[in-house]
Amino acid sequence: MSSVNGTSGLNGHTTYSPENKYKLPSFCIDEARPMKVVIIGAGYSGIVAGIRFLQRVKNLELTIYEANAGIGGTWFVNRYPGLACDIPSHCYQLTFAENPDWSSFYAPGPEIQAYLESVVEKFHLDPYIKLQHRLTRAQYDEKTGKWHLTIKRATVSKDNSNPQIRQGTTQDEYEDIEVTTDVLFTGIGSLSRWQWPEIEGLETFQGKVIHSAQWETGEGDSGAKTKWEDTVKSWGEKKIGVIGVGSSAIQIVPALQPKVKTISNFVRGKTWVSASFVREHLVTLANGDESVDNYTFTDKDKKKFRDKEYYREFRRGLESDLNGAHLATLRGNPLQQGAREIFEKIMRQKLSKKPWIAEHLIPDFSVACRRLTPGPGYLESLCEENVEFVPENIKRITPTGIETVDNKHRDLDVIICATGFDTSYKLPFTFIGRNGIELNKQFEPHPRTYLGIAVDGFPNWFSALGPNTGVGAGPLLIIIERQVDYAVAATLKLQRERLKSIEVKKEAVDDFDAYLESFFPTSVFGEKCRSWYKVGKEEGRVVSLWPGSCLHCIKALEHPRWEDYDYEPLDPDNNRFFWLGNGNTLADKIPGSDRSWYLSPEEVDIPGLY
Repeated sequence: MSSVNGTSGLNGHTTYSPENKYKLPSFCIDEARPMKVVIIGAGYSGIVAGIRFLQRVKNLELTIYEANAGIGGTWFVNRYPGLACDIPSHCYQLTFAENPDWSSFYAPGPEIQAYLESVVEKFHLDPYIKLQHRLTRAQYDEKTGKWHLTIKRATVSKDNSNPQIRQGTTQDEYEDIEVTTDVLFTGIGSLSRWQWPEIEGLETFQGKVIHSAQWETGEGDSGAKTKWEDTVKSWGEKKIGVIGVGSSAIQIVPALQPKVKTISNFVRGKTWVSASFVREHLVTLANGDESVDNYTFTDKDKKKFRDKEYYREFRRGLESDLNGAHLATLRGNPLQQGAREIFEKIMRQKLSKKPWIAEHLIPDFSVACRRLTPGPGYLESLCEENVEFVPENIKRITPTGIETVDNKHRDLDVIICATGFDTSYKLPFTFIGRNGIELNKQFEPHPRTYLGIAVDGFPNWFSALGPNTGVGAGPLLIIIERQVDYAVAATLKLQRERLKSIEVKKEAVDDFDAYLESFFPTSVFGEKCRSWYKVGKEEGRVVSLWPGSCLHCIKALEHPRWEDYDYEPLDPDNNRFFWLGNGNTLADKIPGSDRSWYLSPEEVDIPGLY
């Protein structure tokens, strides 16, 4: 009797004819397939990705392309007055790169930039980073399973002929280069594309107009290393207008207040200028001083931090309490009401010299509906004589200043637009997936992803800090680390199983979308308040935040559900066991190899006693 692909032979066993015999490939099962990975961006996400890919993926060709003249992402670009971390410094460092030398509880921006540079140096990442290389186009090739990238790189500079310089310079010439990669990882971030406010007459102003995300005053500007104080040395008699009440404005106003003649802060909406959710740690460090806004670590403190066990417990205590803030973002939770009472009390106390401001600034909406910002010194600066709080909406900008809807005009020398970023997650370049679909088109009317890191129709692409991966309360960097871990695991699966592509299923994206829609009505983030969580709108889809706590997110990413993906094999015959190779391991073939590696201490799993 015949059988499939063969005939029934002696004793009923199947024998195969030569024409149907599977041809074994030439590689061993554990022979690492060459993998090429491109990372876009050298901020926190790109740096972590570079470190982990190099650590875990063998036979790897890795390149990190960074558009700016230095690493650091937002911490390289931003250098506005008062720039600082708005969560405790010790919660804004990587799990594997501790820094016991932070200068203060809320570290200034340049210090965070220096920390990132130290991480790059420590893990020898510099040779893999190409600065001043901007991605302008990405397209997936279905036939090869590779991404084709167009990178615009600087070739000539007036100030330095080396395009790999750390300091920013004006570039004269660029050229496009074409790059292919097996896996594309983007760490672009959501707060990287700043935007001007849509205000009539902005272009007519005859004084200086500056955006907080592009701090260029023309006075002492000599690159990203310039201290902001050097850029405002001549501002002692200038009248400054600051538009906005987000995190940037809240830091700029108190920083400039003692250095200028007057500041007019134009505030369209209300916001919680928060006490820190881990304020008890701050007060303890300051020996019980309830009025403390920040704390400078002493030499004694830093000496304690040299004790690794002490430092670990100090850091864990901060992060544990920071994660505990999540419950306050849930509607109806008692912590929400408690936070509201505490925040309002502190805000009114700090505005006691000008109590009328509190009525315009303290919100009706819940705490955390908008991004919380501690804002050390902001409320106190509003009470200074040279600062005017302007709650009236802006009618127009004139050649000499700003006119509000009450027809009052304020003469100004400088207008600072602290008006935020494009948080729609629409990319400023062409990004094409399978079947010619453009990502920006697929992201209409809002982004739809799988766990915020993958998109159907875009194989072999993973991202960090994509849509719905931010946190409204809790540490952010641990999420970046877990997103990178996920992308590395997917890359190892492609390598190990000799796959051409891995692509998330549309139905998995649909199900995650349904989950999002069900979660946010249970949280304060879905309430009516103007927030970049909702692309600057008062109501609508929450596109920036993870649907749950920080801890919930890292657990969700811990064990990838590979069944939510479709795969294409590299094997031209589509044999699912192509990855088995030729029946050998490298240890079988290479003389002198360890052929009992499974007995090594790191391999043997000894159970405990029950």
